Amino acid sequence: MKLYPALDILDGHVVRLSQGDFDRRTTYAADPLAVAEQWAKAGADRLHIVDLDGARAGHPVNLDSVRAIVQETGLEVQVGGGLRSHEAIDAALAAGAGRVIIGTAAFNDPYLLNEALERHGEKIAVSVDARNGLVATAGWLEATDLQTVDAVRALDNRGVSTIIYTSVDRDGMLAGADLDTVRTVASALRGELIYAGGIGSLDDLRALAQLDSPRLTAVVIGKALYEARFTLAEASAALCT
Repeated sequence: MKLYPALDILDGHVVRLSQGDFDRRTTYAADPLAVAEQWAKAGADRLHIVDLDGARAGHPVNLDSVRAIVQETGLEVQVGGGLRSHEAIDAALAAGAGRVIIGTAAFNDPYLLNEALERHGEKIAVSVDARNGLVATAGWLEATDLQTVDAVRALDNRGVSTIIYTSVDRDGMLAGADLDTVRTVASALRGELIYAGGIGSLDDLRALAQLDSPRLTAVVIGKALYEARFTLAEASAALCT
């Protein structure tokens, strides 16, 4: 199973939010490139970058940082946050993203998603961010009445090859993965599932690996790495359990 260190950018800094709350942030560094270089030196070969400014504004804000990270580190990156138009998607790909993550627009603008899939295929992933089992949009600030599993099935039927499921209720809380939902969501997919939210220990990673789901192909880890709960190498080993 692959491992993506998370790199969330807000006001130009590397931060982590608790449960998606912009007012509950922890700032870890002032320079996203320096942090990306640290992860590369630690053995990472990919990053999960979220432009939180972009998610809140509705358009990308930190693509210069994405471009610098790709150029200076050579890491494979997937990028989300504010990608709600074809121009924004094209700009993120031009900045060096190997895959772009559509969130809000996948639910509010079905034509955009359909055209993005036609133009870019597997370079398009969709983020399904859930609070209390319901999809959250607009940088996690707005709730919908769409059930998580129903959303995943619908996206899979539309040809989305990669779903990134985030348990917003657990994100940044270090309280463990949402194993039951992961199991249910994975069973509803034909494509790939990437999980994020709540990872706090190596046991959490081992539990995900032991689900033994062929659809669960990667995990995004944020706060636990920044708080040095374990190393990148230890996390990679746990996912191979």
